[in-house]
Amino acid sequence: MLEFDKWSVPNGSAPYACLPEQSRGRVHPEDGAMERSVYQRDRDRILHSGAFRKLKYKTQVFVYHEGDYYRTRLTHSLEVAQIARSLSRSLGLNEDLAEALSLAHDFGHTPFGHAGEEALDTMMQPYGGFDHNDQTLRIITLLEQRYAEFDGLNLTWETLEGISKHNGPMLRDYSSTIQKLDTFFDLQLGLNGSLESQIASLADDVAYNAHDLNDGLRAGFFSIDDLLDIPLVSTNIKFLFEKYPGISNSRLIHELSRRTVNVMVDDILKETRSRLRDENPRSSQDVREGKQPMAAFSSVLRTQVDQLRSFLFQRMYRHYKVNRMANKAKRVITSLFELFMSEPSCLPSEWQHDSSHIQNASQARTVADYIAGMTDRYALVEYERLFDLKAKV
Repeated sequence: MLEFDKWSVPNGSAPYACLPEQSRGRVHPEDGAMERSVYQRDRDRILHSGAFRKLKYKTQVFVYHEGDYYRTRLTHSLEVAQIARSLSRSLGLNEDLAEALSLAHDFGHTPFGHAGEEALDTMMQPYGGFDHNDQTLRIITLLEQRYAEFDGLNLTWETLEGISKHNGPMLRDYSSTIQKLDTFFDLQLGLNGSLESQIASLADDVAYNAHDLNDGLRAGFFSIDDLLDIPLVSTNIKFLFEKYPGISNSRLIHELSRRTVNVMVDDILKETRSRLRDENPRSSQDVREGKQPMAAFSSVLRTQVDQLRSFLFQRMYRHYKVNRMANKAKRVITSLFELFMSEPSCLPSEWQHDSSHIQNASQARTVADYIAGMTDRYALVEYERLFDLKAKV
């Protein structure tokens, strides 16, 4: 766990933090909870959602059956939330909002990670394409159907805004989901997100870089020696060899991973505090209207993070073993999509909104929603049921 006690300030005490009592509300007004703030309720609704539970069996890099100790979308999201909470506490932000954004940010991912998304996006090109960030919004505003009075989770404006702007301001090419939501509930899409949303996005960068590094080393895709030319980690590698001669490989990998997290977190805090001093925002809206994001890596560390990311892309994400599984995954997603489009009667009855065989955008979106909501193992089982004559239906 990250510790920054000497910097910590009370939750949400900074003037630029999002204050729950000043929330812009929900699409469907609700009475307040006696003991929880609106952002705590958002976090709790996300944690108790079906979409959150499914993350346990959704690929981060490795498909679930390749090993029990590799990250999944669930463990990744929990790690992002922990880093975001620590950063938020150090900066006096609202930890509950940052945690809610972190826990929900990957809801829209398909089975089999980015390989599954690429396949589904290819199949959906005639119908508007597929994007996991947009799918996250569809889930939390429509597809989660748990409450008697509304579809979705009915999250606050600030949570919807933060999820919409996970990759920064949205200046063009809005999806239909975003357009509908923004028309009803102006999300100020062209502005920066709240500082909590900026922190959640950076925490995502920190988590996947450090933890993919950890998983890649343990999988044997590359070695410690291969990293000696990567500036973000090379200094710590040399330090660890000098301080702990003879250290076991498993301890070395863990020490390197946690120290890499700390390097990135310390840099974010230093750069963000510098920008806050320069800009002096007096409210969360001042943060949104700032000329640049208030939370960021320094330019030096941003370059180093990009170098590590490039290394991981070449040595891990494009490793032949990952490529083989990715190609299998794409065939599964493509085959399922083609079958459900040509034979919609093969969909489960609750998904058969249109019994006609007319292949239109509405049917395609329903099929995409169904496939995107699958876990890795459910997709494999469904594929077997539909294409193996010996499999039980």
